[in-house]
Amino acid sequence: MSCVYLGNGILKTMAEQGTIENGGILIEDGRIVYVGEAIMPPEPCIKVDARGGYIMPGLIDAHSHIGIFESGIGEMGVDGNEDNCAITPQMRGIDGVNPMDPEFTKAYQNGVTLVATGPGSANPIGGQFAALHTRGRTIEEMLVKEPLAMKMAFGENPKKSHGSKGRLPGTRMGVAALIRETLYKAKEYAQKKETEGGVSFDLGMEALVPVIKGELLVKAHAHRADDIMTALRIAEEFHLKMTIEHCSEGHLLAEELAAKGNMVILGPYLGFPHKNEVIWRDEAAAGILEKAGVELAIMTDLPAMHEESLRISAGLCHQKGLSEEGAFRAITIYAAKSLGLDQQYGSLEVGKAADIVIFDKNPITCLEAKCIFTMIEGQCVFSCEEIGKEILL
Repeated sequence: MSCVYLGNGILKTMAEQGTIENGGILIEDGRIVYVGEAIMPPEPCIKVDARGGYIMPGLIDAHSHIGIFESGIGEMGVDGNEDNCAITPQMRGIDGVNPMDPEFTKAYQNGVTLVATGPGSANPIGGQFAALHTRGRTIEEMLVKEPLAMKMAFGENPKKSHGSKGRLPGTRMGVAALIRETLYKAKEYAQKKETEGGVSFDLGMEALVPVIKGELLVKAHAHRADDIMTALRIAEEFHLKMTIEHCSEGHLLAEELAAKGNMVILGPYLGFPHKNEVIWRDEAAAGILEKAGVELAIMTDLPAMHEESLRISAGLCHQKGLSEEGAFRAITIYAAKSLGLDQQYGSLEVGKAADIVIFDKNPITCLEAKCIFTMIEGQCVFSCEEIGKEILL
């Protein structure tokens, strides 16, 4: 049956309709066809009673390494950094993701329906991210968009990964120089390909052509304020479309980030500050950036945190000054927007994909809130025992 109605709940649309206290949402063939006040749905239709809980878009983790840093199997499941070479744009995250990783199941059972996953930060240019749904047996089943973005990394991680082996880069200067040099080569490659048509095929350069053209997002790993500014300089120099990932000292540059207009993805927040770059990391940063006018999302950076920690991190940011609405946005519509996927995901609007979850309590303000229902593309993938008994067929 293709018709599903969710009702008797507080509807967080994350769109112009705002919050509807007694709302209903109708789904047909995996798409939202009605959002608004509670209605009597057509028959036949599956009816889901939200039991007064929060009906909202599926949560979106805008930066993780789920499936590529697998849980519970040690080094054999670590496939996120091809660090034998510093420049690896041709790496495709989907080739390292294990869809059978149990973290995916934990994700949708906790309301996370969509994740951005890909290479780590060992290399200045590390490879391609993908957007995946959290339920499926194969990558092909889960795939939302690929390539989603190109991963670049500034600062300590690429320095340590390669400088310790006696090769470039061993300094922040070296990181920036390698990225610039590679982007200039990609620009030259793209120009020759268009004008001469006879360039020797290079998989890495091919992967960077859409980056140089501004067609493919760059996810720039940068914690420290100086690294953030270096990333922004390079983005301006090459006219790159870029988000700043982690942005641990971004609150120290709130005005600059607001002026540049780049979205930032903050986190992870629940881990110990295990390196110098993150000693000024603070959940208060989200509120400071919000007040400055910066649009932000929040990440897990799994394996730094489990996916169920995504909404807890948003709640901690809210406690430290981020507005409640801003906290909801950071894990729904702004997360989708940071990935360029907001036309289909991140809010409850007619025509959008039906990625929808129900929490029994406010997931931002109530630590004990739990996900009781998860739908991906109009299909129920999880329901707690209690609500499962209430679904009327």
